[in-house]
Amino acid sequence: MSSSSAMVRILIKGGKVVNDDCTQEADVYIENGIVQQVGKELMIPGGAKVIDASGKLVLPGGIDTSVHLEESFMNATTVDDFYSGTKAALAGGTTMVIGHVLPERNESLLEAYEKCRNSADSKACCDYALHIGVTWWGPKVRAEMEKLVRDKGVNSFQMFMAYKDMFMLRDSELFQVLQHCKDIGAIARVHAENGELVSEGAKEALDLGISGPEGIEISRPEELEAEATHRAITIANRVSRMSEKMQYRNQNKVVHGETTTAHTVLNGMQYYHQDWSHAAAHVTVPPLRLDPNTPNFLMSLLGNDTLNVVGSDHRPFTVKQKAMGKDDFTKIPHGLPGIQDRMSVIWEKGVIGGKMDENRFVAVTSSNAAKIYNLYPRKGRIIPGADADVVVWDPEGSKVISVENQVQGGDINPYEGLRCHGVPIVTISRGRLVYENGMFTCAEGSGKFCPLRTFPDYLYKKMVQREKVSAVKAVEREPYTGEVVAVANSGKRDTGSSDLDTPTRPCTRHGGMRDLHESSFSLSGAQIDDNIPKRSSARILAPPGGRSSGIW
Repeated sequence: MSSSSAMVRILIKGGKVVNDDCTQEADVYIENGIVQQVGKELMIPGGAKVIDASGKLVLPGGIDTSVHLEESFMNATTVDDFYSGTKAALAGGTTMVIGHVLPERNESLLEAYEKCRNSADSKACCDYALHIGVTWWGPKVRAEMEKLVRDKGVNSFQMFMAYKDMFMLRDSELFQVLQHCKDIGAIARVHAENGELVSEGAKEALDLGISGPEGIEISRPEELEAEATHRAITIANRVSRMSEKMQYRNQNKVVHGETTTAHTVLNGMQYYHQDWSHAAAHVTVPPLRLDPNTPNFLMSLLGNDTLNVVGSDHRPFTVKQKAMGKDDFTKIPHGLPGIQDRMSVIWEKGVIGGKMDENRFVAVTSSNAAKIYNLYPRKGRIIPGADADVVVWDPEGSKVISVENQVQGGDINPYEGLRCHGVPIVTISRGRLVYENGMFTCAEGSGKFCPLRTFPDYLYKKMVQREKVSAVKAVEREPYTGEVVAVANSGKRDTGSSDLDTPTRPCTRHGGMRDLHESSFSLSGAQIDDNIPKRSSARILAPPGGRSSGIW
């Protein structure tokens, strides 16, 4: 089949349309890249290709909010470019990806953006957008962020509290970046780990002779994530009266949590596997955690809306590339593949696992991302007028994930051997049939760059309303008209003492009070020991309460 003009009309019949808030039995008619009608007994023109979806679900195409394609990182380049990566996404039911652009320190953000666009536009098979990393800070970065937002269709920036001496921002810089994001209406994404302590932990592990992949988990304990997350939210709260997910959500902070497929399925025992290649294949940051209950817990948080979005964080490397760190775990490139498997793995562990229903599945894999990045309801929903990004999903179908039959690049798959019940059988991107029953009909470069608008209502309306009701205001009162004491100006400052100034006081060993152990005491007049020089120290041999074995 081809995606020529003869195929611009598609009718999907007999399925159940699943949005994030409801499921209904309905047909879907698509023409010229747009969903035209949703309902029963539709009146449509002739010549449409009919897809029988009986017994199937019709879902909005997935939106993967975190992918790394054609990216150079830690002396290695990812094995998927925008062609192979987006092709794999379509095979998995994802119809839009948001990629990362990570400029080198002191590199122009605009130049890094243009370089990525020049490559991606000619290769992408599905719609895509870009996050731009703020990997350093200064007036030039501030100005380029404004230009990217105003002229280039960028509405999100990625900051790092980890990767010391590479991407990490200091707290003061992060504060300024978050303030600037608020001013220009952009979304701030923060990778939260304590970079200073991660660096010290890595040195300590290596000094102890720990050089294998287990070092990634040992050197980056979970408390460093928790501390940095709390700190990031505190900084954000100072910026916008906005901002750790669970407890802060109840305090009305505008914070949304994103996790990855791997963290909701895998645990850190993989790092202790006897096969070095297997252990190294799972190295990512933040690292997978040793507690076998953590993935189940994270999936529960996705199901109850404490976490909002799941991305693949697709950053595929080969075993040979990972082997750059065979003698030093800090040199193993960080990243796991997953762009192709995200939807099926989350269905298996989330829906089949009883953590969420099909509507919540749509929310965490598509709709919430569309809302956060200001694409909703054009994407993330099947309604008339929306982009025709649609997936026909077979809830009864199954497949076994294997590196042997994957479309994505690389010789590693962390979900190797996992049987998933629930698979995409048809993928439609912008009204074009691009994947059907294992066969691709998409052309290289047929995807489009999606400019993203600023000030998404899903985030900023909450902030505006909150600031209205919690704004700090001065007390309205009548001006003081009484007398004011005259202050003589002796050349010294007359503004009063600062909170940082410490008032002077008599400087003695006991805070200005007489040592009752060393003197006789009288309630009046001079004391009998006033003329006796004070000893510099006193050894108490028999303190009140009896002798102690401690140090006095």
